[in-house]
Amino acid sequence: MAGQRRSDPDDRAVLLGLRELADHALSRAAGAQLIGGNRVRLLRDARENYPAWLEAIRSARHYINFECYIIHEDDTGREFADVLISRAEEGVRVRLIYDWMGGFRKASRRFWKRLKDRGVEVRCYNPPRFSSPIGWLSRDHRKMLSVDGAVGYITGLCVGQMWVGVPSRNIEPWRDTGVEIRGCAVPAIERAFSRIWTKCGGDTPVFAEPDAVTPAGNTSVRIVASEPATSSMLRMDELVAALARKRLWLTDAYYAATPSYVQALRAAARDGVDVRLLVPNGTDIPLLRPISRAGYRTLLEAGIRIFEWNGTMLHAKTAVADDNWARVGSTNLNIASWFGNYELDAVIEDGCFASKMAQAYLEDLENATEVVLDRRAHVRAPGEPKHPMVTSGGGSAGRAVAGVVRIGNAVGAAFTNRRVLEPVEARIAAFTGILLAIVATLSALYPRVLAYPVAAAFAWLASVCLYRAVALKRIGRKRSSPHEEHIAETQSKSRETRPQ
Repeated sequence: MAGQRRSDPDDRAVLLGLRELADHALSRAAGAQLIGGNRVRLLRDARENYPAWLEAIRSARHYINFECYIIHEDDTGREFADVLISRAEEGVRVRLIYDWMGGFRKASRRFWKRLKDRGVEVRCYNPPRFSSPIGWLSRDHRKMLSVDGAVGYITGLCVGQMWVGVPSRNIEPWRDTGVEIRGCAVPAIERAFSRIWTKCGGDTPVFAEPDAVTPAGNTSVRIVASEPATSSMLRMDELVAALARKRLWLTDAYYAATPSYVQALRAAARDGVDVRLLVPNGTDIPLLRPISRAGYRTLLEAGIRIFEWNGTMLHAKTAVADDNWARVGSTNLNIASWFGNYELDAVIEDGCFASKMAQAYLEDLENATEVVLDRRAHVRAPGEPKHPMVTSGGGSAGRAVAGVVRIGNAVGAAFTNRRVLEPVEARIAAFTGILLAIVATLSALYPRVLAYPVAAAFAWLASVCLYRAVALKRIGRKRSSPHEEHIAETQSKSRETRPQ
């Protein structure tokens, strides 16, 4: 026993060392330090999120920062617009960012003009530009709100009636999740907003530093502000999958993971971790139903349990690992979110909060159907709803991206033969083959049908390159001019002081 007691301090030291090492690894992977001194509240669906947001907006005294991928011009969108306008007219500085693609055909110019005319500072992220043919692929997919540096919200919800539902038509609200954060992590949320605000042409806001904020609780939080081409959230997701020892429960709206993340999940499951994935069943794009299931089999074979939500639409992006780690935010488990978008997530390291997340996950599973492999190893969802109802709310773009990734994976497998195609992918391969046959036939019979669009595309790209070359040349001249003037002035002074 004495020997055992002597080893206990050593064991604790080793455990503390491992935790410190894991903390450093997560910080480096996500580019976000762990911030203590917070109080975090879990908010489920619009019924808890929207009232909290509106109350915070109405209580604002100095400023409001609101960044939302989509704001619909419907009853819900107009309610938020009215509240923002009322605060702006009372002297509160209101900054609002929306995404061009997300907001396309969701709100009219008149809607945005009314906000601007009534004092709200509105910025649109990344509208189409002639000089950037594929720049529109980068999206600001974040959903956040901060008020007076006192409270911040990070969430998966946009603003629209589909999150509220339509009781008169028996349409249930979308299932989604957000968090309310008070304390030392709020400045990190506001700094993330500031980067997008300045990128959209706004001034540089001045916010409080974390050290100047009064702690509001004992919860530690990371604010992971992902940017295009950084893959910070992907690195963290893969690292968490590697570090998880007991469970890893995931919820995702548009799952289409990379091969490396799929392998991380499979390795965790085979090592005894309880890995579960909850995804939507309903979709407003029928073609994506078989596409969405195309990647299930490789997960199921590794022992990962997959569930499909039986409600209108599951839009949440969350994760809970072991007993003390959870993530809530805007990042989907797909290439668009990991590599192409601006995203914002709160990573909470707290046993009590993780327990609440786990309980909410189990409650969600009560309204879900488990997907299984039958005796012939076909993917099946016994007892699934025959006609899941989905309202169109802007999720089509996310589903389309996930679908394109799945199609690309299936077509790539067919061409390279690097993996065995799954039976569920037969429909994808057949559809792609028919489409390519039609293109080949049209090209042979009517060459100009293909030649003209290709010529126009190359002409556009050539114009963009020439435009960029001229612009860069001008920038180079502006930068070199002060330097050349300094050299000329130095040479002049040298001649004046030189003996005659």
